[in-house]
Amino acid sequence: PRAPSTRNDIRDCSADPPYLPPTATNTTARLAVLRGIMRTHGVHAYIVPSTDAHMSEYISERDARLGWLTGFSGSAGTAVVTQDQAALWTDSRYWTQAERELDCNWELQRTTSIETIGMWILKAVPAEGNVSLDPFLFSIDTWNSYSRALHGSGRTLLPLETNLVDQAWGDQRPLPSSSEIYSLPAEFTGSSWQEKVAGIRQRMERHGRRPTAVLLSGLEETAWLFNLRGDDIPYNPVFYSYTLLTNTTISLFVEQSRLSLAARESLRSGCPGPLCVELQDYGQVSAHLRCYAQGNVTVWLGTEYTTYGLYAIIPQEKLLEESYSPVMMAKAVKNAHEQEMLRAAHVRDAVAVVQYLLWLEKTVPRGQVDEFSGAQHIDALRRAQEHSRG
Repeated sequence: PRAPSTRNDIRDCSADPPYLPPTATNTTARLAVLRGIMRTHGVHAYIVPSTDAHMSEYISERDARLGWLTGFSGSAGTAVVTQDQAALWTDSRYWTQAERELDCNWELQRTTSIETIGMWILKAVPAEGNVSLDPFLFSIDTWNSYSRALHGSGRTLLPLETNLVDQAWGDQRPLPSSSEIYSLPAEFTGSSWQEKVAGIRQRMERHGRRPTAVLLSGLEETAWLFNLRGDDIPYNPVFYSYTLLTNTTISLFVEQSRLSLAARESLRSGCPGPLCVELQDYGQVSAHLRCYAQGNVTVWLGTEYTTYGLYAIIPQEKLLEESYSPVMMAKAVKNAHEQEMLRAAHVRDAVAVVQYLLWLEKTVPRGQVDEFSGAQHIDALRRAQEHSRG
């Protein structure tokens, strides 16, 4: 038997009664509500990832479903809940943090492989059981990995478009961002959104498969294409959106009321015509794509940023799959003006850093600075530079 832990900053579930540090979250009530919803849907196990519907590296508070359910605030992990068990998988960066934040409802699994999650599910879920997830929160590759892990086991992998964690979270879930989505001035971009759209349409024409549409799911793809910016995710200048670009039409799925007047006028300036952006509600993308995919079409998408939920709407023979969309590939190549702007930004930042180093030389010997006050000072120096946006 393990010796009792002498540390008081991590949980000890073997103690009687179990010891929980003040950093742990009590998840008993949350799990009870979720399990009740699972029973209603006939779900034996529910998989909860740490991603959002755009496969973003960083997510908003509203999308932090894993964090709300488990109390674990690390950036990467997967939870699985059954009627009598709950487990969290995360990597070695977060093992100590998880032991501080989880209560004793949760088993900590020190791995991230889908094979090990699948093996755990096979032990925890009876044959003929349903294993469910929200297909709009899983990449195509991840869905396929779960499908392989459960194949031939008698368990069914059941996509549920209703997110059960959102139902359990209810009105306590943070509201979506309401901040303004604004246009990036032409002086920073070097090319208008109309020029970018024309360039993507040229790529479509030159492709051997002659795709009729490009579907954009990655948030930076739509932001780059239309020269728009937002702040829906902390420290990331993006906003929740999808785009379906065809040879003759442009559909932008976004919360329309948040577009600045200048952004809206810019997008509508080519109406009617092939450079007219039709604004559609963010939540309408699935219905619109389903309708579009019924025609004689080929949809080009990047599998890295497209969820299984959207991918599954399009019949296989109408799909053109590549790792990255043509927009992501175009965005990666900076034009001369963008290169100039990058260099100028680095010069402005260097000025702030040199000012900071000089300040440190003078201030540290007096014993008046620590890491926190130092960080605040360099932030202030950077804000004083032109065009600073955080």
